[in-house]
Amino acid sequence: MKNIKYSLLLLALLLLLFVPGVALAADYYFSLPKVVVNVYWNEDGSVSVDYVFVFNNLAGSPSIQYVDVGVKNPNFDVKSISADVDGKPVNDFSTSDFQGEGGSGVAVGLGNRSIPPGKTSIVHVFIGTVNRVLYPDDQDSKYASAVYAPSYFGSQYVKGTTDLTVTFHLPPGVKPEEPRWHAAPAGFPSQPVTGIDDQGRITYTWHNPQASGSAIYTFGASFPKQYVPASAIVQKSFLETLGISADTLITFTLCGGFFAFVAFMIVVGSRSAQRRRLQYLPPKISIEGHGIKRGLTAVEAAILLEEPLDKILTMILFAVVKKNAATVTSRDPLELQNTLPQPEGLQPYETKFLEAFQQKEKLARRKVMQELMVDLVQAVAQKMKGFSRRETVAYYRDIMTRAWTEVEAANTPEVKSQKYDEVMEWTMLDRDYDQRTRRVFQGGPVFVPMWWPRYDPGFGRGVTGAPVSTSSTGSGGGGISMPTLPGSAFAASVVTGPQNFAQSVIGNVTDFTGAITNKTNPPPPPASSSSGRGGGGGCACACACAGCACACAGGGR
Repeated sequence: MKNIKYSLLLLALLLLLFVPGVALAADYYFSLPKVVVNVYWNEDGSVSVDYVFVFNNLAGSPSIQYVDVGVKNPNFDVKSISADVDGKPVNDFSTSDFQGEGGSGVAVGLGNRSIPPGKTSIVHVFIGTVNRVLYPDDQDSKYASAVYAPSYFGSQYVKGTTDLTVTFHLPPGVKPEEPRWHAAPAGFPSQPVTGIDDQGRITYTWHNPQASGSAIYTFGASFPKQYVPASAIVQKSFLETLGISADTLITFTLCGGFFAFVAFMIVVGSRSAQRRRLQYLPPKISIEGHGIKRGLTAVEAAILLEEPLDKILTMILFAVVKKNAATVTSRDPLELQNTLPQPEGLQPYETKFLEAFQQKEKLARRKVMQELMVDLVQAVAQKMKGFSRRETVAYYRDIMTRAWTEVEAANTPEVKSQKYDEVMEWTMLDRDYDQRTRRVFQGGPVFVPMWWPRYDPGFGRGVTGAPVSTSSTGSGGGGISMPTLPGSAFAASVVTGPQNFAQSVIGNVTDFTGAITNKTNPPPPPASSSSGRGGGGGCACACACAGCACACAGGGR
């Protein structure tokens, strides 16, 4: 009997030692299929933020009992917060420091609405009042700058992609032609969708169906100061304007900080100029018309979407090879042999591309490439006159999405390879083209298209580093023997084109693009001493900071 008691006591001790450790070792794993954020810039200068999170708690994860909603600005009113889970209210709120860099926020306790593993729930959080959120606009002293970064989650917890929508509701009374949006975060369209909400307030909406739930996305807009109290606009100190602290300035001073400060300003200016040089699309293309411009080629659509120029040149390379207008004779450095006579139906930019490779000197070839891109950008701008850029961009992104859907839905390697050959140029409009191609073809094999030997000079001789095999297609044993490649080798070969261009043909991508931007979207002239911007229409601005008005909202959109 005594031995049994000792055994039970030992078992209890073991449970006390090990069970808490097991519980603590459990970690959260969830996906965020959808997040909708409405940011209301109020007439008193505060901001209200409405979050709708769709949480999918993954199998093997503990129940989600708390949701931390980050608010970088600590000047929020806890009493203004409300929340619900699947429409059922919860009332457990506590403030805390989290999300790094002194960030603050609110922890929402879900209580008996906790989300168990394997379940999807909608968590709605409303933060009614956040103060000290407006700053002077860096480009126009008569404007206030409204910048907001929605809450995010640690990358170790959230899995997959998120359909993210962020909508700014500007203060009541702001007129359609007055506000301006700031540069969009990476992965979002260059300009938001504009509209009017049910309160008659101007709205800017940014949407990315493939966003990351663990990324920091910063959105911004500017509007005239007259719509909010002057006291609500936070005036930055001189050091805050420079983005450095007093302690840092003292350290710079004691350690030769003057020279470090100069170097810092040079770096900031250089990075700003570098971003500016990549914006090659002329501003006039954003002047909205009506309807969709159909009939653009995939290359022209890529220009409209402002894809990187090395990627666009790679698309042209594939186009001329597929049309049997040229054959790649060397991959590194890239060299082409033009087909004679040339096939009919080549696009002007394809003809210019082939002309570039007739130049033996690298500088001469680069110059013709730049002329090609300037002509192409200007041609697309001309074609877009009178049409809606927003609707046209959505139209071609839909074509890209449907192209990938056809490829991914194929149930055999033969069909998948055939579909990819048919829609390859449209799939390249995807900003995640590299990784998506690798994912789609990570298995194998891939039945290479008929034009592949013209693209890969080492095909069949082992130069690609992957074994080549053949497979018979068709029924009854009488099909044609088609060459195949392992999927990983095929994907690696098609996605390395932009890097090859950057290294061996156009040199530094930023410098190459900057030379084109100087002609298609030159910087605006220095501001004159006259006051006011005037009424009416467009504007052009080179954005270098978070408070800048980087694009203009035309009237009536």
